[in-house]
Amino acid sequence: MSVAAGVGVWSLSSLIHRDPFAIFILGVVFTARFFGFGPAVFGTALSVVAIDYFAFEPRLSLGIASSDIARLFIFVFISLLAASLARQRSRAEVRADQTLERVAAIVASSNDAIYSATRDGVIASWNQGAEELYGYTAEEIMGKPIEITVPPERLHESRSHIQKLRMGERVETYQTERRRKDGSLVNVLLSVSPLRDRKGTVVGASAIARDITAKIRAEQALQRSEKLATAGRLTAAIAHEINNPLEAITNLLYLARRDSARAHQHLEMAEREVQRIADIAQQTLGFVREVSDAKNLNVAETLDEVLQLYSPKFASKRIELQKEFDKGCEVRGFSGELRQLFSNLIVNAVDAMPGGGRLRVRVSRRHEPDGRGRAGVRVTVADTGVGIPAQDRARVFEPFYTTKKDSGTGLGLWLSEGIVRKHDGTIQVRTSTQPGRSGTIFSLFLPQSF
Repeated sequence: MSVAAGVGVWSLSSLIHRDPFAIFILGVVFTARFFGFGPAVFGTALSVVAIDYFAFEPRLSLGIASSDIARLFIFVFISLLAASLARQRSRAEVRADQTLERVAAIVASSNDAIYSATRDGVIASWNQGAEELYGYTAEEIMGKPIEITVPPERLHESRSHIQKLRMGERVETYQTERRRKDGSLVNVLLSVSPLRDRKGTVVGASAIARDITAKIRAEQALQRSEKLATAGRLTAAIAHEINNPLEAITNLLYLARRDSARAHQHLEMAEREVQRIADIAQQTLGFVREVSDAKNLNVAETLDEVLQLYSPKFASKRIELQKEFDKGCEVRGFSGELRQLFSNLIVNAVDAMPGGGRLRVRVSRRHEPDGRGRAGVRVTVADTGVGIPAQDRARVFEPFYTTKKDSGTGLGLWLSEGIVRKHDGTIQVRTSTQPGRSGTIFSLFLPQSF
């Protein structure tokens, strides 16, 4: 053996002799961490033999002092404990790695677009769903600003999101539009959340976007169908309203031909009846005509026009109409959709009173009672009908749910709720089926602007 080798063995022997337990515990922990608990136990046994050989005198002998035996027992206990803790940590890290792999696989294979960005709005990750939705591959989009997916008219949304996320706030799920690679727009349901590091510092944001184009198209088709159905239900009432002025016009023209001296007066009266027919036709078109921009309208006048169309039905079913209108109530909205909303509520009230009853309609100025305090208009439609059974009350605003059997589509109240939401309002229903106190009250609030 060379001198250098001898010096090395002597130095190792001297180090082990001075602090044998710390060195061998490190060895056991290392073995448990990378090879498992079984090899660590075997290493502990070898460590006991090695300590006896290098640290205690006489070597490999049973004549060890009691204090040294106690130290060996403590060493074995600490070694096994450290090995157990190291094994548990190793297992925890393996489980964490497996969980991360599963999460990564879920994100990568999700049909929804899932992507992340830095605090400055630079795209940092991009899954397959995002590639399909936006048309950009991950290689094309990585490192680009998030505004590349935002239409110019909605850039303020993205900037607002970045400000909120920097403050650690979450952007609640909402419906919006995003821009594809080819420049086309797609309707999405978008949610954005802050990304934090282990210290809780916001380091970026993650977004989930779901294509809802098919859903919106289906809803629009249902809305158009319900508008046509509403117009169809009005046909009988409109025919009755038109027949009366038509009959008057026929009589007035006959009189004008017979009495030339008063022909001018008869023709003026006939013109007024023609204008009455034109007004009825205009009101009917209001139910089916698409309006792109909201306009200021008088709620009481709009509701009164709808009630006039149903006046023959009230008379035939012996329904007493009570109106309490504040004539100065105005909101900004879509007149055709509000007519459809009022028509749905009135038709439901009439159908609920097959044997007659009382229909009370009220329009008044109100402030929203939910704490927001917005100024607006409260519309109440109350009937003395049969009421809504308890098992149906929670589902009255669900699509395709109806208690009218063959005469109902199940879309009226669902679309009515959608119209109220579109106007940023609220709608509530109270009902009772108790004899003598039965009836239903629909109460809706429409803000002056939205």
